[in-house]
Amino acid sequence: MVTMIVIKYIGFVLVSIIVGLLFMGIGRKYTARIQRRYGPPFWQSYLDVIKLFSKKSISHHWVMDFGIMMGLAGILATIAFLPIAGYHLFNSMNGNIIIMLYFMTIGSLGMAMGVSASGNPNASIGIARALTMMLGYEIPFVIVVISLIFVNQSSLLSVMITNQAGGFLHWNLIRYPLGFIAAEMALQGMLGEKPFDAMIAPSEIASGPMVELSGKMMGLAFLQHAAQIFLETAIITNLFLGGASNIWAFFFKMFILYILSLSINAVSPRFKFEDAVKWFWKWPMAFSLVQLLITIL
Repeated sequence: MVTMIVIKYIGFVLVSIIVGLLFMGIGRKYTARIQRRYGPPFWQSYLDVIKLFSKKSISHHWVMDFGIMMGLAGILATIAFLPIAGYHLFNSMNGNIIIMLYFMTIGSLGMAMGVSASGNPNASIGIARALTMMLGYEIPFVIVVISLIFVNQSSLLSVMITNQAGGFLHWNLIRYPLGFIAAEMALQGMLGEKPFDAMIAPSEIASGPMVELSGKMMGLAFLQHAAQIFLETAIITNLFLGGASNIWAFFFKMFILYILSLSINAVSPRFKFEDAVKWFWKWPMAFSLVQLLITIL
């Protein structure tokens, strides 16, 4: 029993990373074509990971190494609770969204601890911006989740998916459109795409959290971002797009969400991080609170 769970979990991890890297590769090509550039081939992300893990990395402190690994571990631990088109690891906690939000925070804090230990001021500024931005988008997203928990009388994604069965008109996207709009706005911040990418801002702080990462440490950060893309688009797919009956339909819905995010990224300027937080507390917050009031009343 335990052996089967371990094997299935390894499968979940491999799928999340492989699909996340594929999305990243296609996304780079897609963004380049919008900006009238040729762009790298879609398999470039896989080559980048292989290249990074073949290089030596420079470590400034054991806390830096531990934090980077903790960041990836937090995201991969969250994926253990994620229902993927009918596949899941734990019957009793099949997509508990509260536990998932908790573990996702551990991943972000792990990355923050790791890059802060590097001692580079640009890394500290970048991670301070990222954590402040997280405070901006997490609150409206949590309010949306509370609305869905209230109407479904459950915090399990599996229950929310079952309650959306019956076709497109039963999806939460149609039943709770204001909540979906707020969640989509929050997703743009979670993915770190423009206009909410002030934490990396290469021209201002030399890519912020990434500035001191090299070799294998950069490779781990790369894998964390790929797994995050998979995890965050999968959560929105389960919450609002009814999940899916087969894995290909599930990946297609996730891909549509990611392409929508990249389309906004390709044509948007960058917000100052303080303006981004104000924006999150204004528009997504308003949509999420109105949706909560509608569901309660």
